[in-house]
Amino acid sequence: MSTTTLPSEIRRAAPLGTHWRLRAYFLEAWFEFLKLLRLPGYALPTLLFPALFYSLFGLGLGRFSGGRFDAPTYLLASYGAFGVIGASLFGLGVSVAVERGQGWMALKRASPMPPGAYLAAKLAMSALFGVLIVLLLSTLAVTFGGVRLPVSGWLHLGVVLVLGALPFSAFGLAVGSLAGPNSATPLVNILYLPLGFASGLWFPIQMLPGPLRAAAPWLPPYHLGELALAAVGLERAGPAWAHVAALAGFTGLSLCAAVIGFRRDSDRTWG
Repeated sequence: MSTTTLPSEIRRAAPLGTHWRLRAYFLEAWFEFLKLLRLPGYALPTLLFPALFYSLFGLGLGRFSGGRFDAPTYLLASYGAFGVIGASLFGLGVSVAVERGQGWMALKRASPMPPGAYLAAKLAMSALFGVLIVLLLSTLAVTFGGVRLPVSGWLHLGVVLVLGALPFSAFGLAVGSLAGPNSATPLVNILYLPLGFASGLWFPIQMLPGPLRAAAPWLPPYHLGELALAAVGLERAGPAWAHVAALAGFTGLSLCAAVIGFRRDSDRTWG
């Protein structure tokens, strides 16, 4: 009985071990990080817009003397939610749509890279930008807004915002799987800015017109904003579980839409 030595190409095609899988996940996340660093058109607006808006409205309005809430603390939570939602929608929605159109998705499917590494890298970068946004806003709030929270309050706010970005990452994935590379950016802008405003993330919801106040509970960003406001100790409408349930349902619907989009588009590329 003779033994046969497998060609080196076949040996390399063998299933990856745990070490190599972890290395593939790490390298995919690292290269995604380097890509975003080289795209100031994504990194700078994503990081600076929430800080700019917070400086203008949160710090500019100052504290409402004698009111039921103070603007720096209220808008720290609401603009934190606004910021992490933007990082998720642009980081996944636009990025996935563009890479799909360029054929990168087809190339990655043909490579030995673990299928989950691509999505994990996107989610890791979305979480990283979420953390940076929260740190930047918190620094402004403490330094110029006089916001003081217990350590548990800061941690609670950070956890709520970073985890709360996940439903919007799923929605971004759905947008990226359904929209074309040229239409993804305007589509995300059309969704992101009005939804943030109508959900009470730009201004206290009490300042919005009556029809918008009535419609806000039907909008997913409203529920993340409510959870963030509760994290900084402000009394909000409804129990936390109701907001979590609303976001969980939104996540499920978004993932279903993403699956439909990827199945429909599995062999399609955009010129």
